[in-house]
Amino acid sequence: MSDDVVERRPLSRTEASAAVEHLGWRYLLARFQSGVAVGSPAEAVDVAATAVRAAGGAGTHLRVDLRPGRVLLSLQDESLADVTAADVEAAARITTALRAEGRSAEPAAGVAETRAEQTLEIAVDALDIPAVRPFWKAILGYTDEAGRDGPTDPLVDPLGQGPAVWFQQMDAPRPQRNRIHLDLTVAHDEAERRLRAAVDAGGSVVDDAQAPAFWVLADPEGNEVCICTWQGRD
Repeated sequence: MSDDVVERRPLSRTEASAAVEHLGWRYLLARFQSGVAVGSPAEAVDVAATAVRAAGGAGTHLRVDLRPGRVLLSLQDESLADVTAADVEAAARITTALRAEGRSAEPAAGVAETRAEQTLEIAVDALDIPAVRPFWKAILGYTDEAGRDGPTDPLVDPLGQGPAVWFQQMDAPRPQRNRIHLDLTVAHDEAERRLRAAVDAGGSVVDDAQAPAFWVLADPEGNEVCICTWQGRD
């Protein structure tokens, strides 16, 4: 097996998380994510330039989002919709380059004052997924996820701005409950803090049987959201 084939093998969730956690990145929904605190737009541009240079050959895997006080970084091989050893190497190079400039690539997990890195999905319950999927694809201007273009597969924003949409098979009508819910994927070491914050804010835990893969929570009127991590899924 060639080195190129090895590098393009999607990593398991356990492999992916272990490979980058010490580098200041977190594995969230088939993507590596991190952040860098900045004090000005000029600093944000400098951080972005450093990250792009350090990414090297994996530069096409890098997504950089400049915000007023933080630069958000993510890595994924979008042709696979997953992460590989090449992305791990790119994360290491980026972290090393940033540290050399006195900057820190660190997720905001566990810091209440700063919203941690996360990924949002919209889940649509449907009796006939092939019938409803084209509507959501058209109205949102979304595309098929790489390698997943079947009639029941998820949809993604080609510009990476909006949350992914996936479809949950229903076996019977459920008019008494909501048919769309949010799936919020957070770093595995952020989940418990976020769970406590949601409950303290008036929410309730509806189901924790699948934790730590996901917890189902509801607001005071029963609208549901799942807090998800990579754990418990391999």
